[in-house]
Amino acid sequence: MIAEVIIDSRAKKLNRKFDYKIPEKLEDIITIGSRVLVPFANFKTLEQGYVIKIKQNTEFEVKEIAGLEENLSEEKIKLARWMARKYFCNVSECIKLMLTPGTKSKDIEKRLQDKKINFVYMGVSENDIDINSLRGEKQKKAIEFIMKNQGLTIPEIMNFSGVSRETINSLVKKGYIEIKQEKVNRNPLSLKKSNENKKLKLTEEQELAIEKVENSIEEKKFKEFLLYGVTGSGKTEVYMQLIEKVIKNGKSAILLVPEISLTPQMLDRFIGRFGKDKIAVLHSKLSIGERHDEWIRIKEEKSKIVIGARSAIFAPVKNLGIIIIDEEHDSSYKSESSPRYNAKEIAEKICKENNIPLILGSATPDINTFYRTNLENIDDRKITLLKLTKRANNSSLPKVKIVDLKKELAIGNKTMFSTLLHKLIEENLKNKHQTILFLNRRGYSTFIMCRECGYTMKCPNCNISLTYHSFQNKLKCHYCGHEENPVNICPNCGSTKIRYFGTGTQKIEEEVKKEFPEASIIRMDVDTVSKKNSHEEILNKFKKENIDILIGTQMVVKGHHFPNVTLVGVIEADSSLNIDDFRANERTFQILTQVAGRAGREQLPGKVVVQTYNPNSFAIELSKGQNYDLFYKTEIELRKQLNYPPFCDIIVVGFSGRDNNEISKLSTYVYKLLKTNLENYNIKVFMPMPAPIDKIKNRYRWRIVAKGKVTSEVNIVINKCLQKVYNSGISKNTNIIIDVNPNTMY
Repeated sequence: MIAEVIIDSRAKKLNRKFDYKIPEKLEDIITIGSRVLVPFANFKTLEQGYVIKIKQNTEFEVKEIAGLEENLSEEKIKLARWMARKYFCNVSECIKLMLTPGTKSKDIEKRLQDKKINFVYMGVSENDIDINSLRGEKQKKAIEFIMKNQGLTIPEIMNFSGVSRETINSLVKKGYIEIKQEKVNRNPLSLKKSNENKKLKLTEEQELAIEKVENSIEEKKFKEFLLYGVTGSGKTEVYMQLIEKVIKNGKSAILLVPEISLTPQMLDRFIGRFGKDKIAVLHSKLSIGERHDEWIRIKEEKSKIVIGARSAIFAPVKNLGIIIIDEEHDSSYKSESSPRYNAKEIAEKICKENNIPLILGSATPDINTFYRTNLENIDDRKITLLKLTKRANNSSLPKVKIVDLKKELAIGNKTMFSTLLHKLIEENLKNKHQTILFLNRRGYSTFIMCRECGYTMKCPNCNISLTYHSFQNKLKCHYCGHEENPVNICPNCGSTKIRYFGTGTQKIEEEVKKEFPEASIIRMDVDTVSKKNSHEEILNKFKKENIDILIGTQMVVKGHHFPNVTLVGVIEADSSLNIDDFRANERTFQILTQVAGRAGREQLPGKVVVQTYNPNSFAIELSKGQNYDLFYKTEIELRKQLNYPPFCDIIVVGFSGRDNNEISKLSTYVYKLLKTNLENYNIKVFMPMPAPIDKIKNRYRWRIVAKGKVTSEVNIVINKCLQKVYNSGISKNTNIIIDVNPNTMY
């Protein structure tokens, strides 16, 4: 028998099938989806490959498969091949997303090993122990304890019985006890404690939403729903009750959350409802060992609920009954590295294949998602809209006040805090209520500039300004990690007129300490959450220790529930408005609505102060009342006039390499190739240009932008153009990426 194998390589020339003979001893074991070791070309070492088809014969003289490593399902291979076509990447890159973590290395010695721990058991019966041979009270005490508590670890025995390691070793030598090494799971939830989370009484809107999804489950047909509810409307309770019904039917569930900052609070609620044993968690802050063991638990059907970030969509869940994507508007569901997949699209594909419902939840839905709820043509993948218009506990939405910072400057207020925000923070401190201050920019100052000649300190590897971080007293590049010391004299003109411009979370923290010295403060941004579990530690500290003020970036605004937070201050709402992206209005509205939703979630009334230089922006004004419907109507009309998504797709072809001239020539060649081949598909291809950030990590960057609907036919044409470029060999020194509807414009 012959296996068609895809070699595990990122080389575009190797993104094709190779035939190998299946050894007789493996004929009954190797299937479509098997990960195998094969001899390839003239390499002395074996290469990893993936079986995508099995057939009886081949016209070629072939080598034999050397070994079998892991079996994926045929469904996963089909998904990987579909992804490779859709996202313009190698099949092997997609398959890697579906492999058990810690098993991807070709070198067996580097593979992740099972975690094993020594456990202590009695080696003889009680009657076989010679009491006279026991030396002292400690050995007797140890024997008595172990008889009653077999299967504990050595540290546990030492801790609970008070005996030493030497005492235990002596009993092992006598043969009275024995130590057995046993495999244990690295469970990230093992130490997690959660209070019981009882089922809540549903509102009429929640009941109606659940009923509609249940009907689709009974029909055993794919259906997509958008659970659109104001902040605090009880979307999570709907998720939990739907999952409970799915589990009662003997099936499993996947719940995706956008960031690991959301995972701790979501986990607490789910553990309190379902218990630890039924839940597996997958996200990037877990160790490779924890991810490996969680993956195995899922594969062995020891957990019924998978909660995780984007990549959890590939978990080996069997008998899947529902997929739920919380905060579906969040950009983190789209991968920024190859394969550049969108987890929402993968979820839709999986749900269609399994005839199960897909639930998308958000208080501020993605414009593209909401557009699909208004489509009348069923062929355009209409989404059923489920609305939650009121907060679940009947608490009122917070009162939002927009402050014009231009007017604050006019009255001489040059601080970061408007007169109103300063006053409300003081009142909150007096009343022992908590405050969140939000700014979507970390660091201390955005950039350093000479006021004499205009020179700006930039990264030597990337064409981007360095950000000043005061606590380390360093200038840092947020793209490549380059660091250097700040300067007092301009390297360009020798002037001492060096000034710091812009504001970051570190600077806010410093100013809060000056203005409110009595306040307890905690900060949450990329710089403070680098360690494992640091998200959870910061959020727990803020909540349990009733810290007065939490300062943070985006990670503080989504999904968190703090009953004592009654004030939210947005320091500078314009930071997301003034970006070179057609989604600037959408992202501004989303983030302001989400951050406002952190205030007044219980019976205490909430207040929000939004500071801005653009008070007349419709995105800022409409976020005041969480008026998504009017925002959508305004934004969708703008998108239609300018022909932006959802009325078209945006295709970005990115180029990066060391030689700027070579990239320029290659991008021109690709532009002509695409323009010629796509002109019959109503795709407009624009001339190649240097990327907005034209150098990162010493690699020059160019891009081609195209606009139009990416159908399956267009997809095939682009893939053929790419293959022509790779086969020509002219791109060997340049990296090419193709991203459809990217989060950033490369």
